[in-house]
Amino acid sequence: MDIASLAGLILCLVMIVYGLITSTGDVSKIMTEYINVPSAIITFGGAFFATMMTQSMPDFIGGLKSFTLIFKAQALNTAEMIQKIIDLSNVARKEGLLSLEEAASDMEEPFLKKGILLIVDGTDPDLVRAIMETELVSIERRHKVRIGFWETLGAMGPAWGMIGTLIGLVDMLYNMQDISKVGPAMAVALITTLYGSMLANWICIPVTGKLKSDNDAEMMMKEVMIEGLLSIQAGENPRVIEEKLKSFLAPADRQAAEENAGGEE
Repeated sequence: MDIASLAGLILCLVMIVYGLITSTGDVSKIMTEYINVPSAIITFGGAFFATMMTQSMPDFIGGLKSFTLIFKAQALNTAEMIQKIIDLSNVARKEGLLSLEEAASDMEEPFLKKGILLIVDGTDPDLVRAIMETELVSIERRHKVRIGFWETLGAMGPAWGMIGTLIGLVDMLYNMQDISKVGPAMAVALITTLYGSMLANWICIPVTGKLKSDNDAEMMMKEVMIEGLLSIQAGENPRVIEEKLKSFLAPADRQAAEENAGGEE
C-alpha cells in the first residue's frame, strides 16, 4: 500500500476537522452548521452526474474504481529493470538471442516478455519498435481516460458548488423581509462552495496528480524496456547498453544503478 496517499488523505481530513473545530469552538456545532443535505446533493450529485455526461458508463464506473489505484504501491524500480536488461544482454552476448527464450519464460512483466519473444522470433527491429510503441500508446490512452475522469470531476465540483451558492442566494434575496435570517441563509448558501472546493482540492486534484505520476513512471519504465531490448537485438555491448539506459535516471539515482552494474565486456 502507498502510505503517502493514505496519510495525505487522512491528514487533509484532520486539517479540515481542526479548522472546523477551532472556528466553531464546539464540536456539536459542526453537525448543525457545516452539514447541509440539500447543499451536498446539489454539489456532489451535480458534479458526479455532469461528469457522467462526459463519459461512457463503463468509463465512468472505471473512473470511480480508479480511486483505489492511488493506494497501490507500484513495484517499479528503473534501476532494477536496467540491471535485468543488462543481465539479458550478457546472456544474449554469450549464448545468442535464442537463449533469451528460456529467460522470457520466467518473466513476470508481460511487456518485457512480449518484446523478448518478438526478438527471439527474429522480428525486424523496426517492427519490434512499432509493435511495442503501439502498445505503449494504447496503455497511456487507457490511463488518460482515468485521469480525465478526475480532471473533469475536479472542474465540476467547484462549478456545481457555485451553482448551489447562487440557488441559495436567490432564495435568500426573496426572503429579505426578516433581516435576522439573512446571515444564516448566506452561510448555508456558501456551504455548497465549500463542498465543491473540498471535492476538487481534497480528492480530485490529488488523485489526478498521483495517477499522472504513476503513468509517467510506468511509461518511462516501458521506454527503458524498448530501448534495452532493441539494443540487445542490435548486438550492442552490455556496457554501452547500460550507459544508454542510465540516461533515463535522475542524477541522484544513477549511483544506485552503478552500484548494481553488471555490464561485461
